Amino acid sequence: MLWHFEISPRENFESAASHDVERHLAALGWRRMGPVEARRLYLLGGDIDEEDARRLGARLLSDEVVETCRVDAFDAVPSDDPRSVTITRKAGVMEPAEESIRRGAARLGLELDEIRTGTCFRFLGDLEEGDLETVARRLLANDVVDEILPGRRGLPLPHHPEPYRFRRIVVPLPDTDEGLLELSRSMGLSLNLEEMRTVRGHFAKMGRDPTDVELETLAQTWSEHCKHKTFTARVTMGERRYENLLKETVFEATRSLNKDWCVSVFKDNAGIVRFDDDFDLCIKVETHNHPSAIEPYGGAGTGLGGVIRDILGTGQGGKPVANLDVFCVGRPDVSAHNLPAGVHHPLRILEGVVAGVRDYGNRMGIPTVSGAVLFDERYTGNPLVFCGTVGLIPRGMSEGEARPGDLIVALGGRTGRDGIHGATFSSRELHEESESVDGGAVQIGNAITEKRMMDVLLAARDRHLFRAVTDCGAGGFSSAVGEMAEHIGADVELSRAPLKYPGLSYAEIWISEAQERMVLAVPPEHLDELKALCDSEDVESSVLGTFTDTSRLRLFYEGESVADMDMDFLHNGLPRPSREATWSPPPQEPREGFESRQPSDALAALLEEPNLASKEWIIRQYDHEVQAGSCIKPLVGARSDGPGDGSVVAPRLGSTKGFALGLGVQPWIADLDPYLASTAALDEAVRNVVAVGGDPEHTCLLDNFSWGNTAKPDRLGALVLAAEGLKDAALAMGMPFVSGKDSLNNEYATRDGSICIPHTVVVTALSLVHDVERTTTMDLKKAGNRLILVGPTRDERGGSAWMRLHGRRGDLAPHVDLKLAPKIHAAIHRVIRAGYAESCHDLSDGGLAAALAEMALAGDLGLEVELECVPGSEELETDAILFSETPSRYVLEIAASQWDDVRSILDGVPAADIGAVTASKRVRATHGKDTVVLDEDVDELAARFRSGLTRYMEGESRD
Repeated sequence: MLWHFEISPRENFESAASHDVERHLAALGWRRMGPVEARRLYLLGGDIDEEDARRLGARLLSDEVVETCRVDAFDAVPSDDPRSVTITRKAGVMEPAEESIRRGAARLGLELDEIRTGTCFRFLGDLEEGDLETVARRLLANDVVDEILPGRRGLPLPHHPEPYRFRRIVVPLPDTDEGLLELSRSMGLSLNLEEMRTVRGHFAKMGRDPTDVELETLAQTWSEHCKHKTFTARVTMGERRYENLLKETVFEATRSLNKDWCVSVFKDNAGIVRFDDDFDLCIKVETHNHPSAIEPYGGAGTGLGGVIRDILGTGQGGKPVANLDVFCVGRPDVSAHNLPAGVHHPLRILEGVVAGVRDYGNRMGIPTVSGAVLFDERYTGNPLVFCGTVGLIPRGMSEGEARPGDLIVALGGRTGRDGIHGATFSSRELHEESESVDGGAVQIGNAITEKRMMDVLLAARDRHLFRAVTDCGAGGFSSAVGEMAEHIGADVELSRAPLKYPGLSYAEIWISEAQERMVLAVPPEHLDELKALCDSEDVESSVLGTFTDTSRLRLFYEGESVADMDMDFLHNGLPRPSREATWSPPPQEPREGFESRQPSDALAALLEEPNLASKEWIIRQYDHEVQAGSCIKPLVGARSDGPGDGSVVAPRLGSTKGFALGLGVQPWIADLDPYLASTAALDEAVRNVVAVGGDPEHTCLLDNFSWGNTAKPDRLGALVLAAEGLKDAALAMGMPFVSGKDSLNNEYATRDGSICIPHTVVVTALSLVHDVERTTTMDLKKAGNRLILVGPTRDERGGSAWMRLHGRRGDLAPHVDLKLAPKIHAAIHRVIRAGYAESCHDLSDGGLAAALAEMALAGDLGLEVELECVPGSEELETDAILFSETPSRYVLEIAASQWDDVRSILDGVPAADIGAVTASKRVRATHGKDTVVLDEDVDELAARFRSGLTRYMEGESRD
């Protein structure tokens, strides 16, 4: 029997969902519709009577202290209500709560065969025609994944998909080029004409046409997302010709440095470096841009879930110990009326991606310790989401290899239609109809399933129950099995895969990107022990087939052959493209008619500008304490609300050895010069780890490129310059790249043209911290201490926060002195390691002025500096000294008595005593003995800094 449950807050208890909706209604100017009542809805069916149903409602679905539970037979539910709208998941979309409900009911001795969930919102204010549907689409739901039911108070009947009837589909390959391109488009293959011709030629030699699943497998394996066709292409730029852009830039830096502490680079799911005598560290950063643009919560959550599985699928399995994220979204103050068609408001994007990372990371029990948020109008249609994870892996377990005869075992979640064509979707531009056309490429994750799967996998690793493991990422089983079997072969019976619901075809099973799944190569003699382990943790496992020595990928459905592919053609048959690249610097801006703000006004405005303002609203939602390893957290200082540089984690309890994480990203410098932007991003990431105690001699790097359409020569030229910049900077710093990822085609196509994102390179630095007790933070510690500025200042405000504040781009871009920068980083490390640094802060967005203000507000102290003492300031005007963003600069706080010792350590790099910490709680700067250029109250600066982003997230109008 079907039972309907309605959960409401008791009198005098407010629903968090109601509060959020009312806040957003006010922001949209629709306060008249409130107040709002929110009720959770459940529809459960099975062999259960009314007493069972009431027991479920009281013990599983509600909290009787603060909630009431109404239980009705389904046919007695009052479904029509003109003031209500009900939101529920669409058919085929994962709802994580359903599995938890099923498991909870089983523990109560009840078996459920029908589960549906939803939320009913009832608006008690002034309603006009169409309000319910408008508000539902703008605030309450995402119709890519949600079903919106205006005027309905209860849930509809559950969906019952039709069972699949097997039919082997052969796809004739057209003789004409036009036909080939139309086939690629209609099937969503994202293969170009040369690639389609290659496929046609291959199957012509075989004397047959391909099946649908063979074409899908080729499209996934050959996608830009999986094959990185641009970075491995032949590229000509002026007189320079690259046979393989990636190998000759980023890879070349790592190869030339040849660090003996690099264990595995660019060949597994993550890079691996030495940590201590017992463990290595593995690290990976991924992008999940296009899915997050369409469904922010699910896109970001599964982005994090995917990179966590990258760590689990590295070597024979790493244990995730820390997460990071970077979000790039449109301006928060954009009017909803000015958004391109089909685009979510940037604040809705940001709320969704933060919630997605929060819920996945917190539920997995992995601390999210590092991150960044950038706002620019060019990210509005195509936001960027970067997620990263660091793992700990036992020494000697960095390699894994499947052997013929090993069983192909799927572990974890079931397979559904979610995520189909994710790899090819990520390889093309977004457009106005992406939500409707590509909605199936979006996944919804279930962190609880992945947590159980992770626990089983790590236990199986320690028992040596499998030889190799990888995750089902882009392409699902197709990529996982295809990659593991590349050099040997595999036979797969697709009908054995556990499904979320009936109705999936063999091709859908093979390419689905349903989440929380891993593939293991298991020796047959270990299968029973592995299954017993899985059963003990309620983790599903299934044997899909066998690895072979045939060098062929053979797929079957209920014994019928549906694919028989040559492994060499699948992995090596892709024709290598040749590309032409160009780049020209932008025209210089006119200098006449430019009036700058007073330094005090500029500093106040910068601190509340969302790119510089506090990200506490986001950071407080993440768990930093889980696993008890975080030593320096994202927020530091007297009240734990100052913006830390890097984060430090000690992953082994009882050991003081740790690692530091830092990030660098400089898209606005890329508007002037992509080469300088990538070197500046790398230097920023290095400064972040060095400033907290990371060792520059034991620092590795990761590169993540998010770019526009590189089929356009100017976009490709910018990419070439950025890659060259990373190579040169890495070689100069002596820091190898160990992993990376590129995400191309980040453009939003409108009827008026294509909107390209800023050229965005995110550099992640992972640095060894020899002793986490010898680290420092950026907050001022004690009045009377001296402030030492290390590194030269040049007039480099091009692309700076100060220039953007004035509505300009500027011309003089910051450039890294590749000879001096490594010396500065090494000197700062020596000062910190020797215990002299009371605090240390790098100079980045907003320059010296912003850095000093941040140190003061974090430490709840004041400071006084003399700008004439700044190294390199002799020929500079006041604004340049205060707001230049010259890289490779730090402010050190030291005891006055230790300046001579510190000066000797800093010998050979520009450094000067520029002032002192004071108890006055004022930020005071002079430029010349009698010229005061800043004299600001620290509490007022702190108030601006803390409100800059929060005012948008907590209700400022979006119209």
